[in-house]
Amino acid sequence: MSYKDQVVLITGGASGIGKASVIEFAKEGAKVVFADIQKEKGTKLKDDLIKKKYHVDFYHLDISELNSVDSLLNYIVDEYGCLDIAFNNAGVQGQMITTIQTTIDNWDKVLSVNARSVFYCMKKQLEIMCSQKKGVILNNASAAGLRGLPNGVAYSASKHAVVGMTKTAAMEYAKFGIRINALCPSFTETEMFSPELFDKISEGISEKLRKKYL
Repeated sequence: MSYKDQVVLITGGASGIGKASVIEFAKEGAKVVFADIQKEKGTKLKDDLIKKKYHVDFYHLDISELNSVDSLLNYIVDEYGCLDIAFNNAGVQGQMITTIQTTIDNWDKVLSVNARSVFYCMKKQLEIMCSQKKGVILNNASAAGLRGLPNGVAYSASKHAVVGMTKTAAMEYAKFGIRINALCPSFTETEMFSPELFDKISEGISEKLRKKYL
């Protein structure tokens, strides 16, 4: 119970890495608030974990909307009085196509969900944690935030942005007792990943590059 009674926020918590994180933090005794646009999946996960006597709370929202993010963080402060840990995990894959083929709509959606929402969340989370003089923020980036991703220009750009924001905020707020890091996983077996996706990413690049980067 290493996180007993700590208030933990996880965005994108209804599936994938977020869902696994919700379950593990709950098992460790945390008071977990998870947010997601997937209302049915989020409600089911909350109900399942409450039946197991875990302390979980689900908040339905569109993470790309600033007003929704503000409402979520205000709810946490009003309901729980603090925020100890925030895992900004929500993200979308978008179209896996070449840079020329990438549409403006796809670019805007992926950057909005994957990057702009992290800025929205951190901005509000940091206000809360600065007043507490403590806190931990973890942003889910990707290995695609450290190198290129063939057929994924919008996704890679969004995750590079997350890495950059994380490094910057970590330097700014360490003096306030706030620790900020980025998680950069490679291919992970979730609803977002499939063998077909891997084939699409590796399509059209040389065998030498495939072995080096994939």
